[in-house]
Amino acid sequence: MRVTNSEGAASDRYERADESRDAMSARFPTIDSVVDNLREVGYYANRRLATAVFLALKLNRPLLLEGEPGVGKTELAKALAKMLQRSLTRLQCYDGLEQREAVYEWNYAAQLLHIRAAEAAGKGGGSEATLYDSRYLLRRPLLQALQAPTPGTVLLIDEVDRADEPFEAFLLEYLGEYQVTIPELGTIKAEVPPITILTGNRTRELSDAVKRRCLYQWLDFPDAQRELSIILQLVPETSEVLGERIASFARHLREARGTTDFHRVPGVAETVEWARALNALGIVELDPDIVVDTAGVLFKDPDDINGLTRQRVEGFLQASGAFAR
Repeated sequence: MRVTNSEGAASDRYERADESRDAMSARFPTIDSVVDNLREVGYYANRRLATAVFLALKLNRPLLLEGEPGVGKTELAKALAKMLQRSLTRLQCYDGLEQREAVYEWNYAAQLLHIRAAEAAGKGGGSEATLYDSRYLLRRPLLQALQAPTPGTVLLIDEVDRADEPFEAFLLEYLGEYQVTIPELGTIKAEVPPITILTGNRTRELSDAVKRRCLYQWLDFPDAQRELSIILQLVPETSEVLGERIASFARHLREARGTTDFHRVPGVAETVEWARALNALGIVELDPDIVVDTAGVLFKDPDDINGLTRQRVEGFLQASGAFAR
């Protein structure tokens, strides 16, 4: 375990970080190369998102992604891990998340056994230095990411807005310097800075301190053509005609949200799953009965499912041009 304790060690790490950046620049020299490489692993990024990813890799900065559920924020982190051939380390945030669950905690049971063994051997309870040794450190996702072996990892801090505001304070040192400080051990800094992706659904506003330490990108739902590409890539058994109608129908559902009582419209994950479901049922054309019968794939709220009446579906199908001919 590397602990910052000398200028030489720190200089060593900075050199390795520079080498990592140089290697990344050589591998992804342009924004188009990021677009192409993401597409090869099944993620269709528009140019604005690809630019944000390119800069995050080039500048070694965390990338904060916000947007509605289902637009592909979490999937981008997974795609980056595949593209970079790195492991994925995930911290799922939730209300009440604490430092000991996100960064580290001490293995008190093992420490107690150490004390008892030392007492039995007539050595007292053991010194503080032996008690607070890395052997007794339980590494949680942030610390795991910092200590990941070469080539490093992609750290996904998922739904960061679900965590309490005080939790953000724990993140600042990591986001700003790729390090964490453990009082009993010192400061632990990454040998290979993790590629860090934070996601949020804007259930609350994140602090300026977190935002300042990140690059930022808002993700919208893809246009119909890009969603079609995603569907055909992930569900290759889907015909292009059916894929076009699925993407067009989904787009009209989203555009109509302002004039309907839907709690949440389908995301890309739902349209991909819908394509799988329709193929499993042997469906080659959309009609109102099929849409109503499979509404539970598109919607996850009973009011939304019940609100998708046959009459309303007919209107959406007509407007989107997705009606079976």
